[in-house]
Amino acid sequence: SVGCKVQVLVLFFILVFDVWGSGEGVSSISIAPMEKNEREALYLAIQGFAGNWWNGSDLYPDPCGWTPIQGVSCDYFYGFWHITSLTIGPMYDNSLNCTQNATFNPQLYELRYLKSLFFFNCFLSPYQNPITIENSNWENFANTLESLEFRSNPGLIGTIPTTLTCLKNLQSLVLLDNGLTGKLPANIGNLIKLRRLVTAGNRLVGQIPASIGGMSELLIIDLSRNGLYGSILPSIFGNLTSLLKLDLSKNMLQGNLPREIVMLKNLTLLDLSWNKFSSGLTNSVEGMISLKELILSGNPVGGDLMSIEWKSFPNLEILEFSNMGLVGNIPNSMTDLRNLKFLGLDNNSLTGEIPPRLEELPSLHALRIRGNNFTGKLQFSKGFYEKLGRRFEAWNNPNLCYSLEMNSSDYVPYGVKPCENEEEPKEETGARICNQDSHFVTSRVPSISGVSLIWK
Repeated sequence: SVGCKVQVLVLFFILVFDVWGSGEGVSSISIAPMEKNEREALYLAIQGFAGNWWNGSDLYPDPCGWTPIQGVSCDYFYGFWHITSLTIGPMYDNSLNCTQNATFNPQLYELRYLKSLFFFNCFLSPYQNPITIENSNWENFANTLESLEFRSNPGLIGTIPTTLTCLKNLQSLVLLDNGLTGKLPANIGNLIKLRRLVTAGNRLVGQIPASIGGMSELLIIDLSRNGLYGSILPSIFGNLTSLLKLDLSKNMLQGNLPREIVMLKNLTLLDLSWNKFSSGLTNSVEGMISLKELILSGNPVGGDLMSIEWKSFPNLEILEFSNMGLVGNIPNSMTDLRNLKFLGLDNNSLTGEIPPRLEELPSLHALRIRGNNFTGKLQFSKGFYEKLGRRFEAWNNPNLCYSLEMNSSDYVPYGVKPCENEEEPKEETGARICNQDSHFVTSRVPSISGVSLIWK
């Protein structure tokens, strides 16, 4: 009723005036309880990155309550609110962004309840204001920090501090696309709870530390796009039975492909491409039944495809064996790869005819066989070319040709010549005879321009 609503409004205003009349204001009852020293440490830590203009006490007097800071998360325990997560960088519209002169204030390490620390696109110039990861004070986070990430910071230079290995509860260490140099810490294996180790896109050198072999909880290792060299110690793989992703691509690793890789029974992605591995193809990969992506391109491994038991890869979806010096024929047994979506065998020395049974692979949407020495007539159907479109790449095989019957179709293999000494079908009118420079009509299937990795 109207009378009831009026009574409620009167009671509300009485309470409001009573609070203001006490002289303490709304903040005295609404500010989340937080230790003063921790709040001040937060303000000064952020100020080191955002600049001296950033006045946290005025802008965010209650950072864990009614004036939250974008990128700051809190948890309540021991009777107070504590800072547990800090993200610096342009992740959102009103994120905490770094100034050109961003620096690590010592108060950062006073946030002793911090579980997650993340820097994105913060330290931008290795020339104007280069900055290093300090070697001291990380022991303050030894019992709390679970995730430490530096992503896309080209101005972050220097070596990886050995003191990071004291973070005994760390589960995720991501140092992606920065300007870090030097070697991986030899005692990185001290991080026994680590599940994700990513150092891709830096300028790291040296061998892969043997201590990584003791990190039995690892799920992801991505050390790609660095300058790592030497051979991989076989002992590394013995205890990494939980590993799902191993990416060592685009380094300078050499020697044989380690046979011990087959011990990684749960591995779904193996990318060793663009290194200097020279042999061991068959023994190193057979029997990895969980593999979905196998990428070894750009290694002078040599060998052939005939000796591999392809049925031992029942889940394989992406196979990239380009630029490997492979010889011999494509075996019909590759049609056992029933889940294969992408097959890249380009720029090798493969010979013989292309098995028409590859058309039987139900999920195949890209086939790259260009730059080999294949011969004979392609025997795929019109539907196969229509399905793959430009994702069928067979050019630069001088002795390969396609049947003139395909000239009546809008789909012919781009860059492949029509077979000579073959009479054009008379029942077809308006047939289009395409030479090597004729245009290919792209199919309606969405393009797969290359192998896509979604793990980082």
